[in-house]
Amino acid sequence: KSLMKKLSLILFSIFFFTTISFSKEEKIIRGKAQVIDGDTIKIDEISIRLYGIDAPEKKQICKGLSGESYNCGLSSTRFLKVLIDNSTVVECSYKNLDRYGRIIGKCISHTKIANKKNETVPLPLNYWMVVSGHAVDYKKYSRGEYSEAEKTAKKEKKGIWRGEFDRPEKWRRKYK
Repeated sequence: KSLMKKLSLILFSIFFFTTISFSKEEKIIRGKAQVIDGDTIKIDEISIRLYGIDAPEKKQICKGLSGESYNCGLSSTRFLKVLIDNSTVVECSYKNLDRYGRIIGKCISHTKIANKKNETVPLPLNYWMVVSGHAVDYKKYSRGEYSEAEKTAKKEKKGIWRGEFDRPEKWRRKYK
């Protein structure tokens, strides 16, 4: 009996802890957002890293269509600010934090559109940053979720795809 009881307890423990570790609840953070850079925002002073994308770094220089140098990190940050104006409510769903303690979130901007009803349209920020060429699919973490968006931006020569650039991860290794 004692052996069966121990075995039952062990099996129950394995089942219980396995269930807990695989059932991480998705959480939501919502509010007015402040843009930090092309792939990071803050809501209520809480940092949120946009899941699955990698934007050029603040001081990263890229080459444009005619070979001219420009600050593509600043361009990326400015584009995200356009997607999130001061009156916009941003909602991010997340499960995990990164090694810096930031939320890793999929975020939607609830942008008002100019019509008679003054409706809001949900705008998936992670996707729009990539499809517009202001960030790349961070394949290492996204499992290719934004690869089609990246292919579209590249094919249509949008944002950083107009010229030459180092992928942000490669640029960080070189210069940081």
